[in-house]
Amino acid sequence: MGFRKKNKSPPVLSHEFVIQNHADMVSCLAMIILLGLMFEVTAKFAIMFITVQYNVTQVLDEKSDPVNFYQYGPKDVATVFFYLLIAVILHALIQEYILDKMNRRLHLSKTKHSKFNESGQLAAFYLFSFIWGCSILTAEDFATNPTFLWEDYPHTHMVFQVKFFYICQIAYWLHALPELYFQKVRKEDIPRQLYYICLYVVHITGAYILNLHRLGLVLLVPHYLVELLFHASRLFYFSDENKQKGFTLWALLFVIARLLTLTLSVLTFGFGLPRTENQGFSLAEGNFNVLTIRMTCLAAICLTQAWMMWKFINFQLKKWREHSQNQASKKKTTTTTVSPKSKPHKREPTRGGAANGVVKSEDKTSPRARKAKAS
Repeated sequence: MGFRKKNKSPPVLSHEFVIQNHADMVSCLAMIILLGLMFEVTAKFAIMFITVQYNVTQVLDEKSDPVNFYQYGPKDVATVFFYLLIAVILHALIQEYILDKMNRRLHLSKTKHSKFNESGQLAAFYLFSFIWGCSILTAEDFATNPTFLWEDYPHTHMVFQVKFFYICQIAYWLHALPELYFQKVRKEDIPRQLYYICLYVVHITGAYILNLHRLGLVLLVPHYLVELLFHASRLFYFSDENKQKGFTLWALLFVIARLLTLTLSVLTFGFGLPRTENQGFSLAEGNFNVLTIRMTCLAAICLTQAWMMWKFINFQLKKWREHSQNQASKKKTTTTTVSPKSKPHKREPTRGGAANGVVKSEDKTSPRARKAKAS
């Protein structure tokens, strides 16, 4: 991990050296980009990495002030790359100063240690993204006007908060790919994490490029809330295995979120977009409102939700089997009765006055007296 002090420094540019100092290297690269703002020659390139590009000024009313909107373009790749570096640095800071200290107190096993780190990182990200997304949705008044998901499509113009939100989302999930190497994730956990990382990148980037950022934002906020509850519950479970009530609430909200996602997706792609005035395909105008793209997007969302429900059902069945096995083992221990202790029996005297194979004589005279009497 970055920012750690090691007694033995590994060879320079070795795998262990890169893993231990990756946050310091990334910080230097980000500082070089920031220092580019100080010189006129490099300032044009540095701004492309740091600030949001493709701003468009519009005058909505003659009396109102001009409003700045943003579009997307190829230069967004540079912006995503810079904030990917920032995400790597923040990841290392959270790991070093929060999660590692908690791990030392809990003394977790290697398996739980890896899951604890994963849940800690994702819980922090989901919390931040959920609050940020809710603030954007409250400004859009989605609750009072659900038709804004498809009205006036294509939605080529975005406010600053929406575009920056998507830039940060894409940057975060792309940064999760090299973190699999930096965090030394176990081989058996890599496929599972690769699945959901790639799904996030594909869906969020698709909503951004296809000018479906309104629908993407509305679907991300409840999904992030459900994921936040799951990872927070897992953190509490690792600290105390008796704290499992959060998983019950998560299971309920998970199903509701899947139904909400399917409902809004069918409503948007099946009923809303086909009835809008702008029908057709145009890269210049950013219009992708054709049947093929609509059905492809709807199929991708439905398949993803079906896959998530399948994983969810398998997870619940596994937990139910473990719970039933634990209950069965407890019943066996309670039903088994302890056998009563056998009472010690008095030994009967043997025949001829012998006890334990020894014949006891009733004559209490001394041996000398008995010898003299016999003579």
